[in-house]
Amino acid sequence: MAITMKNYGLTWTDADGTAQASGVSYDKASAEDRKKRLVAAQCKDIEIVEVKPGERLQPKS
Repeated sequence: MAITMKNYGLTWTDADGTAQASGVSYDKASAEDRKKRLVAAQCKDIEIVEVKPGERLQPKS
């Protein structure tokens, strides 16, 4: 049975209103941890998004 690796990125809005996107990809557990740290930093609209290898997320406009 093949194991499929899934990669995730995050998009969010900083406390000052600046849209951001992660420049790296994470496994699911690491993405969840990063989301917790963003919440602690009072960021808003945080989303974990599945990404394909080599794909770069763009900040939401």
